[in-house]
Amino acid sequence: MKKIERKIPAIKDGSVIDHIPSRDTFRIMRILDPQEFIHPITVTLNLKSKKMGKKGVIKIDNRFLTKKEVNKIAILAPSATVSIIKNYRIKEKIEVKIPKELVSIINCSNPTCVTNREKVDTKFKVIRDDPLEAKCLYCERVYGKDELELKRK
Repeated sequence: MKKIERKIPAIKDGSVIDHIPSRDTFRIMRILDPQEFIHPITVTLNLKSKKMGKKGVIKIDNRFLTKKEVNKIAILAPSATVSIIKNYRIKEKIEVKIPKELVSIINCSNPTCVTNREKVDTKFKVIRDDPLEAKCLYCERVYGKDELELKRK
């Protein structure tokens, strides 16, 4: 039986997010707000991975991710890597890491929290990385990974 390979086009300049759990790939796309992009984006799902079984990859042409975007990716996909591509070569490879404090990255879903009544940045302290738990520094409510609502911008 002939082996079939699928090729994903290379990008000249931009960002590549690799090692995303397949189930979280579209959640990451939503936080990156793809409608604002004017350049091509390639999304692949269920690629074979020795490290994780199946993975997703997102390639963003002519756009470099911000630190805030990388921190959001870390919440959803702590095993991900972000590669910065310049002239078809990897110039920087970032192993994403959940920061100890999350400022203006996630929303507090407690309706009585001050962040939902006044114009203040949300602030959460990461209590545990695996499984992820974060505590709102205003109302002290604790959230698990699946309860966290990421800010879109």
